Amino acid sequence: MPRLSLIDDTQYPDLKPVADRIRAERGGKLLALYRVLLNSPKVAEAWLQYFTVIRQQCDLPARDRELAIMRIARINGARYEFDQHIPFALKSGLTQAQLDAIESWRASTLFDSREQAVLAYTDAMTRQVKVPDEVFAQVRAHFDDKSLLELTTTIAGYNMVSRVLEAMEIHHE
Repeated sequence: MPRLSLIDDTQYPDLKPVADRIRAERGGKLLALYRVLLNSPKVAEAWLQYFTVIRQQCDLPARDRELAIMRIARINGARYEFDQHIPFALKSGLTQAQLDAIESWRASTLFDSREQAVLAYTDAMTRQVKVPDEVFAQVRAHFDDKSLLELTTTIAGYNMVSRVLEAMEIHHE
């Protein structure tokens, strides 16, 4: 059970507009994460806007985005985040074998050089915050300025997601 209340927006008419936007932009369902976020409607609304841009309006290929998200979830032990993104990851072209190997990706032959660069960059940003020059050079070889910024903000944002999920003990739907 989450550490904060799971808000039932039907009990709070003033939450209806933001809850309806969440449902519209997230496939019709109000997930547990958003039900916790609705404890602060302004935070919920800002969160929705940010992640709608990251997931639906950026030009970063979905495969790169989902690869980073899945790695972040594994590093941070955010099972909920990992499970919620499995369908998106598979739809983006990642394979189940790649998802199974993501924990030990360095020892795997399932990832090409671009994917390895994304994973190394994700690891550095998630574990060390500061990215070593050699890791940045590796990822830079595959991305232009716009795509690299979108990858960076995706990694930063989804680290925030896993940290909120774990701090609030949102572990399943």
